[in-house]
Amino acid sequence: MIILDGRKLAEEILEKLKKEAEGKNLKLAVVLVGEDPVSLIFVRGKEKACTKIGIDFELFRFPQTIKQQDLEKEIKKIAEDVSGLVIQLPLPKEINNREILNLIPLEKDVDVLSQEAFEKFKAGNSLIIPPVVAAIDCLLKEYKIDLKNKKIVLIGLGKLVGLPLSIWLAQKGIDFSVVDKSTENAGRIIKKADVIISGVGKPGLVTGAMVKEGAIVIDAGSALQDRKIVGDVDFSSVSKKASYITPVPGGVGLLTVALLLSNLIKLNSK
Repeated sequence: MIILDGRKLAEEILEKLKKEAEGKNLKLAVVLVGEDPVSLIFVRGKEKACTKIGIDFELFRFPQTIKQQDLEKEIKKIAEDVSGLVIQLPLPKEINNREILNLIPLEKDVDVLSQEAFEKFKAGNSLIIPPVVAAIDCLLKEYKIDLKNKKIVLIGLGKLVGLPLSIWLAQKGIDFSVVDKSTENAGRIIKKADVIISGVGKPGLVTGAMVKEGAIVIDAGSALQDRKIVGDVDFSSVSKKASYITPVPGGVGLLTVALLLSNLIKLNSK
């Protein structure tokens, strides 16, 4: 079993980005609404990475109770003076996600979450791709894992992981199946997979009993359990059967942050 080490790769990428960021005077802004503990951990990770490579970082925090129209006004002001803008998800249920994300200017949308940015990515003519897609692609290339002629199963089709990954795989002409909570015989489908990619955010969702010998398991999920970040995969049982596996933390997440900053530099290198 080989661990796909996202931590080491992220460090290498950040070293390169430090040189690329020199003299560019870049600033990343993150908008956080509420007190979601997982979001707070991710925000700290972005701040730490920015500090490491010399990019200014500013966090704008708003209460869970903020009204949509007030949040819209604040985001429009924030967007004027920064190089890149991240709206940290999830937002409160009372807030319209789509309307808020669409306030991110295309040239500052490092997460590729506004409709305009996402449509460009879908059409295959975007300068950047969603950071989590870039992170998984980076791991596959580093460890020379070829997805062609393999049975691939995506668990979940959320906007941050499953959906952009499904588009990316389709663009590459790679066949895959999608499993979610409404899928019949989901366990049987997962058991046949050569490659499992999960991004649901449900601890222990994927167990060793669900995975065949030699499967490649990529865990892009994240949740808080006992005050620690954990993924969707029960690492202790799945690692006994997998040929390759990502840890959480230290796998996809750290790499995603590094490649988000890579997107920031690309968008400001015209």
